[in-house]
Amino acid sequence: MDYKFSFTNPNSHFINISLRFDAKTAGSLIRLPSWRPGRYQIQNFAKNVKDVQAKDERDKTLSIKKVSKDTWKVENQPGLVTISYSYYAFIMDAGNSWLDDEQLYINFINCAMYVEGCEDSVCRVSLEVSSDYRVATGLEQIGTHQYAAPSYYQLVDSPLMASSSLRKVSYEVDSSTFNIWVQGDLPRTDEELVDDFKPFTKLQMKVMGGFPCKEYHFLCQCLPYKHYHGVEHWNSTVITLGPSSELKERPLYKEFLGVSSHELFHTWNVIRLRPEEMMPYNFQSENYHETGFVTEGVTTYYGDLFLARSGVFSRAEYLAELNKLLKRHYDNEGRKHYSVAASSYDLWLDGYERGIPGRKVSIYNEGALAALILDLKIRLKTDSKKSLDDVMRLMWNKHGKDLSGYSFSDYQNAAEHIYGGKLNAYFEEIVCGTKAYEHELELLLSAFGLAFELKASVKTEEAGFGIRIVKHGHRYFIDQIAAGSTAETSLSAKDEILTVNGVSFEGEWPGTEEIDLEVNRFGRKLVFKLTKETQIHFPIYQVAINEQAREAEKGNLEKWIGG
Repeated sequence: MDYKFSFTNPNSHFINISLRFDAKTAGSLIRLPSWRPGRYQIQNFAKNVKDVQAKDERDKTLSIKKVSKDTWKVENQPGLVTISYSYYAFIMDAGNSWLDDEQLYINFINCAMYVEGCEDSVCRVSLEVSSDYRVATGLEQIGTHQYAAPSYYQLVDSPLMASSSLRKVSYEVDSSTFNIWVQGDLPRTDEELVDDFKPFTKLQMKVMGGFPCKEYHFLCQCLPYKHYHGVEHWNSTVITLGPSSELKERPLYKEFLGVSSHELFHTWNVIRLRPEEMMPYNFQSENYHETGFVTEGVTTYYGDLFLARSGVFSRAEYLAELNKLLKRHYDNEGRKHYSVAASSYDLWLDGYERGIPGRKVSIYNEGALAALILDLKIRLKTDSKKSLDDVMRLMWNKHGKDLSGYSFSDYQNAAEHIYGGKLNAYFEEIVCGTKAYEHELELLLSAFGLAFELKASVKTEEAGFGIRIVKHGHRYFIDQIAAGSTAETSLSAKDEILTVNGVSFEGEWPGTEEIDLEVNRFGRKLVFKLTKETQIHFPIYQVAINEQAREAEKGNLEKWIGG
């Protein structure tokens, strides 16, 4: 399959695309994926397509008819066929495509149609762009602005950025080359980037026993506005982050390092070491699986841990990230109702939405905490002679190197093999159940020199009244009500707070034990009397260094996190 990408007016944001192929039979089916790997949600990219046409090798127009939302049938005879269409590329994130007067950025999974039955065929790409455009991609270059992939699967796992202002920073670890491509402004020197990227890259390669790519590309869109997103690929990743001006400060730069480490570890975990339900990908419908706690959870856990163990993050910075995971966990009542395995299966339903109150959990967040528990259980049992590192290396050697895929039981078997015993309770209660995590964390974290303490919310309306408030513009709304609170019987989510004790509410909750709360409930003004409760609502557990830890516990912490 041969593709050509061009444009006439970049500010229209339409990419002109043609697909040329040699039809072996009459009546070809042409498809466009309905979702993309890395986001397990039907996205229906065909809604961005217009002006689909087909011609034969003599430039004769062929009849092409849409037969489903993202499938077309061409009334062709055997021979060369060209499909042409336009794709609207005007979504800037790590998984979509963008065209403007500065750059052409393509995620081929969005916009490259394919011929049914030709997914394993060689794909070639030609770009019609300005001669001064540099191109960043993991595809093999075969000519000037010409590239190739051994299959459609690899084409759509190899995004591309092209512009005249691309910046490139490179470094090597062992026999692999790593390129950091920057579109936009990244106010860090080349030396700073290499000094921070190289240590976590080197450590990941050491843990996993090498690297599966000769060359790897970090494709970074540094944006002037607030943004955070990353998507993993075969030998690259796209990271979209902003505001770029804040990357000179540690907080956002730390987030940049965190997502970069996370996405690099995906090169093993999910790109090649993949659930068997996604071997190969079915691009036209859901690929249901229960192991998102491995694909995304383990990766989220390791993303920050590798930065701490390689010295890029301080111990305090790592514990701050761990506390973010814990806060998200305890802020979400869904942990009491839906397991991380069930939430993985339902990624395709509502995995990337907030969802109804108390229904589900995040496979990223809960999976990371589940990975933490498993890692510490193994380390504690084996005196840190073994860890989750050994589980992932075993999984890689058995199911990743050969791209064979793994089942839920394969992961459990690998974990039990490294642990040296059964882990039925862990998988039944932590992964597939809703047992409170603190029962495991209290025991484990104390053995690693950390205090695990329940902290009350510092906001009076949350801790004492069970009300969480969110601001929209200059207005304040009830966002969440604590389960079991007295407020639950009278107030509703989305109630707009008008006055408290007769005074217009400006965000500051009074310190009185009783309040009169006036709300606007979809046009009805209602007043409720609330009394501060003795029960503490919205509490969260947080970790800190235990200053009274024993030497053995301090040693465990050192072996786990490092300096």
